[in-house]
Amino acid sequence: MDVVYNFLADYVNVLLWDYFLTYGLLFAGLYFSIRFGFPQVTRMWEAFKQVFGKLFNKDASQEGSMSSFQALATAIAAQVGTGNVAGVATAILGGGPGAIFWMWVSAFLGMGTIFNEAILAQVYRMRDRNKGDLVGGPAYYLSKGVGSNALAKFFSVSLIVALGFIGNMVQSNSIASAVTTAFAIPEWVTGFLVALAAILIFAGGMKRIASFAEFVVPIMALVYIVSSLVILFLFRDNVVPALKMIFVGAFSPQAAIGGIAGASVRAAVQKGVARGLFSNEAGMGSTPHAHAVAHVDHPVQQGLAAMVGVFIDTVVVCSATALIILVTESYLDPALKGAQVTQAACSIAVGGSGSVLLAICLTFFAFTTIIGWYYFGESNIKYLFGTKGVLPYQILVAIFIFLGALQEVDIVWMLADTFNALMVIPNLFGLFFLSNQVKAVLEDYDRCKLEGRIFYDYDVK
Repeated sequence: MDVVYNFLADYVNVLLWDYFLTYGLLFAGLYFSIRFGFPQVTRMWEAFKQVFGKLFNKDASQEGSMSSFQALATAIAAQVGTGNVAGVATAILGGGPGAIFWMWVSAFLGMGTIFNEAILAQVYRMRDRNKGDLVGGPAYYLSKGVGSNALAKFFSVSLIVALGFIGNMVQSNSIASAVTTAFAIPEWVTGFLVALAAILIFAGGMKRIASFAEFVVPIMALVYIVSSLVILFLFRDNVVPALKMIFVGAFSPQAAIGGIAGASVRAAVQKGVARGLFSNEAGMGSTPHAHAVAHVDHPVQQGLAAMVGVFIDTVVVCSATALIILVTESYLDPALKGAQVTQAACSIAVGGSGSVLLAICLTFFAFTTIIGWYYFGESNIKYLFGTKGVLPYQILVAIFIFLGALQEVDIVWMLADTFNALMVIPNLFGLFFLSNQVKAVLEDYDRCKLEGRIFYDYDVK
């Protein structure tokens, strides 16, 4: 097993992520941003109006769909996970404070990519033949748009393994560790309860998942953001120096300080970009499954909503984590790693209650990610096997959730990274291949706005 771990860690994942996909995703974000006229700048205000202007719109006239906000909440449920707590800390320790600047850059460019993904997911969605629910995602635009069933099946299998099985093991392990540390509850108890709660939500189908995400995600994000703002207020004298560290460190090498190793500019770029991409999932092909089923008048409207998801995940939540780490100087303790750094920041700020609060937040972050990733996997199960594959998939996911809580296995994390990479490759191919069509859909949307009637014929590709 050690041989497999070392092979994945030293060769496969280094090749895929450090030398190919990290920069490939950056290039994709830059290309799509230019191709579509930098929608993250020119259309961002419209994007916020699309999301928050229709926050309480419960339009359910289209059966088997989600509202635009429900779809966004489901996407954010998957995007905001343990990486927002542990991953940001790891980026700072490995790349210095400057990594946060490059995390913002990756988020900015990632908005262009996810805009593309969401539009394609909308265009190529279809109805489940048995239940009548809408379903969509990369497998559907790879098979119907690109015309490659082989790429579609390769993507589907990779996502199911990466997120539905292995990824959810990682998330349940994070929950069990946080709960055990904060409340001394045995891991197996936590694993059983998480698996039980998850299966009860899974069993309710799209409607229950959408309702859960719509209710929990805004509260979860608001509690974390408000808590972070309180800490920043308590350490307000350190906010400006922290921001200076971020901007200076982005362009100049940094000496080792406490838990932060000496970081080159290259390390800052690499760690920051990777953290941003892993967190907001732009280009990975995961969130389009949620955006595909949104009930909107035109695909571009959900493309706009998808950009807001990246903004909330990376610019807001990840930045909140980074700043509380820097202002409290929790990174100075060389013994702390990952989520421990963020936990220490909360404890420094408000004492023992801070550690408990973070454990609760981390639990909700990870659990909502489990729900989101399950749903993405279910969409691909339907693509491969139809609805008959859903129940076995639900049972298997619950088993993996329980097993993941029992112990942290390093090779599981390595496998998760490997299969995540395998997801990205066919998805990026599809995005580039179909970018002309997305451009045409965008032009149609602008024409509709000029005519004063937003409409798209989803039956015509």
